[in-house]
This record gives sequence, structure tokens and C-alpha cells, in this order.
Amino acid sequence: MGRILLFNKPYGVICQFSRDGMHPTLADYIAMPGFYPAGRLDTDSEGLLLLTDDGKLQHRITDPKHKLPKTYWVQVEGVPDQAALQRLRDGVQLKDGMTLPAGAESMDEPPGLWQRDPPVRFRKDISTSWLQLTLREGKNRQVRRMTAAVGFPTLRLIRYAIGDWTLDGIAPGKWSNQNA
Repeated sequence: MGRILLFNKPYGVICQFSRDGMHPTLADYIAMPGFYPAGRLDTDSEGLLLLTDDGKLQHRITDPKHKLPKTYWVQVEGVPDQAALQRLRDGVQLKDGMTLPAGAESMDEPPGLWQRDPPVRFRKDISTSWLQLTLREGKNRQVRRMTAAVGFPTLRLIRYAIGDWTLDGIAPGKWSNQNA
């Protein structure tokens, strides 16, 4: 069985090792030859990225038929009511189709949360709140599109968990070595 690295991807880092000349890449943080990302996170998203040195394991982690749940901490503009949370739970109609039902709960700001660089824009007239969303699919920019569709645009997006793997104890820009 292969090895897994749990990486806490900072904001602004692209999920590839080859440099594009504009953004930091995984190569700026991880000097472990033979490891490749199992999935992606957008440049403007933060949090858990799994990397592995085992192609079969990489496929199993990313293959939608295995439906590994992915849990996100989402800071949104405004304070969603129960109706908005229920819409997220039921599935949201997006331009490319209906999303699968999702776990959606209000939450307090995660304890010990690191500052984002650059910080999220603050507007004194608009409150923000945090949600925990758990998805079992991965459409392009899905979390951002779902929260916008129910009227609460995403300001900050952190993937906290993939299956049983979590960010616990991993600082931004750092990684932990795990056995699969």
C-alpha cells in the first residue's frame, strides 16, 4: 500500500509541482519525489490536499464511485437561515445540473483558525458566518457555486477533511506523512 501526505495548502498555491511563474506551487512546500496530488483545490481555496506515491490509491481517492466525503469550512457573506441550509442539504440546481444532497450545518468560526494572507475583505455593513458542508461529489468550484445559489457567497473556503483524513495538527504550508 502506498504512502500519503496530508498537506495544508495555503491560499494562492496551485495544486501542481510544475511552476507557472505566477503562483507558488506544491514544489515550494513538498520535496518528496514520486508524490502526486489525489484531487485538486482551487488556487483561492485552502486546506487539506492529499498526495500519494501510489497510482491505484490516487485513483481510489479521486474516483467519484467511492464517494469519499469531503468536508469544508465555509465563511459566507450573511447568515444563512434554515431554509437556505435545507436547500444545500437537498441539492442545489446549478448550470451544469443538480448537486447531490450535502451535509450543511451552521458552525462557529473554527477554533485556532489561522489568518489568511491576504485577509478576507471585511465590510462593516455585511455580517459573515461559517458553515460546515460535506459533499460526496466534486463539480468545478461546487461549494462556491452552491452557497451563491442559495444567496450566501463564499468568502473563504477551507477543506477540512477527506474521508477520515483531516487537517488536525497541520499548520498552513506544512504536511504530515501517513500510511494508507
